Amino acid sequence: MIRVAALTLLSLQFCNADVYFHNPRGSNNRLNEQSAARSNANRLFDSQNNNRGGYNVGDATYKAAGSDASLQYHMKYFQSGPFKQYSDETGRSYLTFEWTNQHGCGGDEDNDPHKLNCNIVLQYMCQDSDVTAATEQLRDGVNTQTQGHTALKKANETPAQKGTRKSKDIVQARGYHESWEWYDKCRNRERNFGLFTADQKLQTNNGLGYSGAIYTRQNPNGNRRGYECPEERDYYPYWHPTPWKDIAILPVNTSLCEYYQKESFNVAPRHECVEIYVGTTTVRHWSRYSNEEDCAANGGQWTPFYNYLEKAPSYKTESACVSGNRNGYKYIWARPLGENVQQCLVALEAPECKAAPWTRSNHLGNTKGGLASNYTWTIPFIPSADTKQCVLRIRYNISTDDYDPFLTDSRVNNNIQEGIMSPVQQNPLVDIGAANIPLQLAINTAQFGRTFQDRSHTFTVRPRPSGQEKPRIFNLNVRGKRGNIVQVYPAVEYDFIPNDLHLKTSDRVHIQWTGSNTHKNGAPGGDGATGDAGEGTSGTDRHNIVQINNLLENFPVPYENSTMWESAEVVWIYNGLNNISPKNLALNMASSGYYRCFTAAECPGAQHADYIYGSGLGMSSTLGSSPASYEGALLKFKSGTYFYTCTRNNNFTNRSQKGAIYVD
Repeated sequence: MIRVAALTLLSLQFCNADVYFHNPRGSNNRLNEQSAARSNANRLFDSQNNNRGGYNVGDATYKAAGSDASLQYHMKYFQSGPFKQYSDETGRSYLTFEWTNQHGCGGDEDNDPHKLNCNIVLQYMCQDSDVTAATEQLRDGVNTQTQGHTALKKANETPAQKGTRKSKDIVQARGYHESWEWYDKCRNRERNFGLFTADQKLQTNNGLGYSGAIYTRQNPNGNRRGYECPEERDYYPYWHPTPWKDIAILPVNTSLCEYYQKESFNVAPRHECVEIYVGTTTVRHWSRYSNEEDCAANGGQWTPFYNYLEKAPSYKTESACVSGNRNGYKYIWARPLGENVQQCLVALEAPECKAAPWTRSNHLGNTKGGLASNYTWTIPFIPSADTKQCVLRIRYNISTDDYDPFLTDSRVNNNIQEGIMSPVQQNPLVDIGAANIPLQLAINTAQFGRTFQDRSHTFTVRPRPSGQEKPRIFNLNVRGKRGNIVQVYPAVEYDFIPNDLHLKTSDRVHIQWTGSNTHKNGAPGGDGATGDAGEGTSGTDRHNIVQINNLLENFPVPYENSTMWESAEVVWIYNGLNNISPKNLALNMASSGYYRCFTAAECPGAQHADYIYGSGLGMSSTLGSSPASYEGALLKFKSGTYFYTCTRNNNFTNRSQKGAIYVD
């Protein structure tokens, strides 16, 4: 049965690199490698990016976390307050996404055409608090191996046999994003035979006698990356339910926005065929059948599933669930992905849709405005006030007009027997009429329509401090990794993000950063340079904040002449010292948390004893003994302009790491 329900995330690759998250730091499947090139491109997802891209997971201390996941650092962002109750920006928490994409994007004007088309999709996935099994936890892992998968051998396996397969496959030490069931159902479900595959020869047998959804034009051999479903990865919007929630769609032309917002799984239910294990009443997590007709003909139930912000288990009945909005959110009685009963869910809204930022082709650089491509996310308000473990992903595509991405489908797939020729062919020879001299075009039909991807490391969104429900919160972070511009490419060097922050006196800023102790950028270097030029201990990321007089200067202002910290009210700080003095706040920021107070009397309590100025061996002047990551403080600034720098990384003529906060 032919079915065409979504637009391929189309792209054309000219060289082997494409999209990279810089804030939050994108992994590109890296974890803790000391090499410039990642060690396993198949660890969690299919990026199709250069092996050199990405950033290591954060370390919580001055030592590498190694095999101890508790010593990793995961960024911690404050949720929004109940902002939907208000008509303005009250209660919103803002996080700036920043990325680079090599092949260009944006611009679709008749008088200023671009060389290509593109679409960018920003999504997130958070784990529900009722997921308690350690092996099911969303995590980065402590080694770079890919989770295992034992393929289904017979369609009539029992629940016990399924459990045996799964228990053998999942390893606690390895990273885990999508669930084992998500990939298993993808492998066992028939692929969408209505899709355009050009002249690619997709495998026809997934081990059960038919071609599964792991086989796509971009992945004709069904290679596995983590537990990602290749068909879902390659197409948006996907026609089955997914674990991802849409944040924003940035198309080449905003005339597409109405379609994307209407078809987003945030607001439009998706169906799956639901079957039971043979001889039982237990619902099976997979079905072969990918459309309603085949599902019904084989005894299945074509069942709708709904996306959601979080579950609301305190509402036990439909009437209790849907009776009115709460905190501005709509509640629905529906069936979530992977579950068999309807329950109360906090509904999502349609994603934002706006034009993709303009960037030029063949250049991992900035937009026309001089900034990297960026998007400001309003972090959700979580009604339950639970802390959520989450991950972000960005998908990026470019396409040409050599065939219509909406109207081209399986009816024009290459079929020699029926005399059908695909509109694009592998490395075709063309004759332009110049003495019948054939010219070969560089076309790989597996890539002539291609999706690129990056994902963040896992992070948490947590409730705001008590009494802070209404202020706007802006996150101030650090991007980049150790090395000079050539050594880190296609990652970037250090800088603050955003490095120009405009606030009101009623706003809050959460200063926080993360870094690694294993960014050595050593061999193998892939197709680029190795080395980790920088200050302090090799391989280490370190940051701090000290005030400077203006952005043209590089020497910090002595505390006695500074204004930044005297003008900052500590609303919350990671160490609990909310009544910290301005001088101790300056010390804490300058030392990246190595020191908390100048005297023990100012930091009473055994938990602070090791962080008093002058205690222990003393702090390294290049911050080598300081933690690689800093959980930071939530600050309220008085009106004024405050310039700041990082003493370790700001290196005139080599790199600038400075920023400014403007408060009205």
